[in-house]
Amino acid sequence: MSDLRMSEKSEICVFTNKGKTPPSTHFLREQKLSHIKYTQSICPECLKITDAEVFAEDGKVFIEKKCPEHGTFRDIYWSDAELYGNFDRYHEIGTGILNPMTQKNSLLGCGLCPRHKTGTILANIDVTNRCNLNCPVCFANAKASGYIYEPTLEQIRNMLLLLRNEKPVPCYAVQFSGGEPTVRSDLPKIISMAKELGFLHIQIATNGVKLAKSAAYAKSLRDAGLNTVYLSFDGIGAEPYRKMQGFNAFPLKKKAIANCRIGGLKSLTLVPTLAKGVNDHQIGDIIRYAAQKLDIIKGVNFQPVAFTGRIDQTEREEKRITIPDLMNLAEEQTEGQICKEDWYPVSSVVPISRFVAAMRNSQVPKFTLHPHCGAATYVYKEGERLIPITRFVDVDGLFELLDELAPKLSGTKSRLKKSGLVSKALSKILTFIDQEKAPKSIDITKLIIDFFKNGTSEAARPFHRNSLFLGTMHFQDPYNLDLERLQRCGIHYATPDGRVIPFCSYNTIHRQEVESKFSKPYEKRKGL
Repeated sequence: MSDLRMSEKSEICVFTNKGKTPPSTHFLREQKLSHIKYTQSICPECLKITDAEVFAEDGKVFIEKKCPEHGTFRDIYWSDAELYGNFDRYHEIGTGILNPMTQKNSLLGCGLCPRHKTGTILANIDVTNRCNLNCPVCFANAKASGYIYEPTLEQIRNMLLLLRNEKPVPCYAVQFSGGEPTVRSDLPKIISMAKELGFLHIQIATNGVKLAKSAAYAKSLRDAGLNTVYLSFDGIGAEPYRKMQGFNAFPLKKKAIANCRIGGLKSLTLVPTLAKGVNDHQIGDIIRYAAQKLDIIKGVNFQPVAFTGRIDQTEREEKRITIPDLMNLAEEQTEGQICKEDWYPVSSVVPISRFVAAMRNSQVPKFTLHPHCGAATYVYKEGERLIPITRFVDVDGLFELLDELAPKLSGTKSRLKKSGLVSKALSKILTFIDQEKAPKSIDITKLIIDFFKNGTSEAARPFHRNSLFLGTMHFQDPYNLDLERLQRCGIHYATPDGRVIPFCSYNTIHRQEVESKFSKPYEKRKGL
């Protein structure tokens, strides 16, 4: 594509189609047009907004933009055009929050603004930019920046309150990150504060260094109210860690997992940062490793590497990996146990939220993220086999049914009548489960009924005991940033200046500004 056609309007396109066959799917299927959509992005050099085009070529999807000052930039968007079209069916437009923090209507100056379409599903709060490692792929490093960013307890409390006060649905899940959050001696106090303020899910993103040193420390985090440890985990053996972190951190990871088990932390998610030629050959090994430790490891969340700094085209092409790459490699490396068809976009579960909200007559979080931001599946372990949930549940049929039932429940005021409708709905839901293919070690019928009736983690506990969540989220960088995706981001950073900023724009544009505004000069500390 030699010349980029610019869109006439400066406002980015907001999709309104809720059908299952949007225009881009037809373009890809019939292969009559390569153009998919116009959007907006930013120039990787000056970070100014520029018009962009997303198009299909040679079975892949690309994004290209042209800056008047710095020229044309092109990057891979999705490596499989057919999968792009399949995921494109799941566009769900949210309503954002009713009390935005700013009225600026600027997605890049967001805080959140009225143009943002998704409330905070998971909040990040960086409690420090200090770290006890010095990994070359990290975007938060006090040594490199020359200053320390470490919000006070009062500032953290205000950020937590900001999130809990979002309307109509408060934020229920928070992750404390950094830097390395465990370098703060008051981390247990911060976790307790989040629990007191009503957060239902609290997790930390950690390299595991401090957890590997002390099972008692793991217990102190559990006692404070920590639910999940998001453990960076780049592969099996020494090789990927030497490339990613400069030393063999694998023994450290194993020790951290063991100490979490001893300390009573029973929910770990492994978080591999994926890069081509570094650890993409270990996707199957990582899944199998997690499946062997289901008593403590509950998920693997693969994160394709994002290039938040300047990097040339050749190196991007060598290391860039996309969500379809992951899905295809998982199928290949698990010998077909987990196929690319088993993965669904995050937004596909919105019908469940609508049904539950109608059933309870209350607002619940809706995962109205862009369908090309992330994907997930659940696999159940029976013996040595991994059985994706899609093999015994008609997922698309179930979601369509829930969308049909939700308006009927919403329109019913009588509690008795609603109870009868719920009972009928549950009997219909069960018809989408293939009992012959379902795992024999659990009562899947009872589990489904309990889940929709009670909606609690306790109801799903029998399934989680032998199941593994597999997810992926491809965070954007200046080269592949799509502001239409950013508009529906549900993973946000809270900042001390009273803003809530989408993850991708924070790490690309705002991190340095926020940290320098609330920082002090870096002083070397023992062990850091």
